[in-house]
Amino acid sequence: MRLPARPPRRISLTLAALLALAGGGAHAQSLLQLYPQAQGYDAAVQSASAQLQASQARAEQARAGLLPQLGLQAGAQHNWVDTSVGSLGSNSSFNVLTAGLVGSQPLYRPANRIAWDQGQRAYESARVNLAGAGQDLIVRLAQAYFDVLAAQDALASVRALKTAVSQQLAAAQRNFEVGNATITDSREAQARFDLASAQEIASENDLRVKTLALEQLVGQAGIHPLALAQPIVLPAPQPADVNAWVAQATEQHPGVVQARMALDIARLETDRARAAGQPTVDLQASVGTSRYPNGNPSITLAPTTGARTNNASIGVVLNWPLFAGYAIENRVKETLALQDKARADLDSLQRTVSQSARAAFFGVQSGLSQVKALEAAEHSSQTALQANLIGYQVGVRINIDVLNAQSQLYQTQRDLARARYDVLVGLLRLKQAAGALSVDDLAGVDALLAKA
Repeated sequence: MRLPARPPRRISLTLAALLALAGGGAHAQSLLQLYPQAQGYDAAVQSASAQLQASQARAEQARAGLLPQLGLQAGAQHNWVDTSVGSLGSNSSFNVLTAGLVGSQPLYRPANRIAWDQGQRAYESARVNLAGAGQDLIVRLAQAYFDVLAAQDALASVRALKTAVSQQLAAAQRNFEVGNATITDSREAQARFDLASAQEIASENDLRVKTLALEQLVGQAGIHPLALAQPIVLPAPQPADVNAWVAQATEQHPGVVQARMALDIARLETDRARAAGQPTVDLQASVGTSRYPNGNPSITLAPTTGARTNNASIGVVLNWPLFAGYAIENRVKETLALQDKARADLDSLQRTVSQSARAAFFGVQSGLSQVKALEAAEHSSQTALQANLIGYQVGVRINIDVLNAQSQLYQTQRDLARARYDVLVGLLRLKQAAGALSVDDLAGVDALLAKA
């Protein structure tokens, strides 16, 4: 009869991760705690925020074309006058100092009004872009967060496997020493132990890399994610109709909304190009004064003494370009082609978003089914391992059967943990594809984490 190996303890991957955190004496952070830090640090969000500010300033620039313009003019001149009448002639010179205010108010400038409308749509597009950057950050943060948890689970699993294999190796060596087993059992167990050691090294490095990626995203070192609470019931996508998600995605996805605004801007650009051939009407007014320090011979009242003249004017100015060398016509052709391009870009993006929404929805559904199957597989693997251990002790199972059962159990546990994380991230990606992702959705995922 073979000497029994100590039965491996059933180590919960989540519990192992929590114990590792507790052993490190560090305070774990939730997703909601990390999101504000990531939002203030993420370069993509900062870039979108700066673009929003620039778009707002550009819209105000376009608004200036609808407002009055006022300018100050001043000058100093020296004039020479040479006058001749028949055989008589005279010449003189004088200085003049001028100053005045010149103002104008556009009364009818359709191109300026269209430019203002374009600026408003560009500003709204920048706002949508910022919202999209925030949604993308939520997904990237959740992905990085659960990547760390998955790496922790993988490391805990391989260490548990290594411990179990080492116990099986010790049992095989004892059985060989007393003559109850061949050297083959020891060699097989040693090979599995060496393989587990190599996997442990790789898992440690993977955890280090995943942790660095999360820290780089948040801009903070020493981050320790909270594990999922156990037991856990994963939420299903609501509504459960893929067509509803596709319809929402083709209407509300930030990229689609931006493409729709780009089409509106392209249409306005065509109107603006046509407006270049229309008349413009401006109200213009000026007021000024002129001083002649040394007199002015042309002024009868004071030809030799200092004089001052004041003037003021107001009127309406009409400008109507009649022919511009076909520049306006060709500009309209250009904008019409760009309008067609914007429409094609919108159609292409709607198709892409529709496909992404379908893929995300079916990915979540498949993930939920996979989680259920892996939960059943975990239970079956535990039962199989116990049966193989008993069979090994009574001599009806060989050592390699136990080693295979151990590997299958811990591999199943790793796959189950990874599948759960993928479902949670997939739900966020589905909301993102539909353009409906918000911090509230992140809070819903955060509620599934264990309490610190």
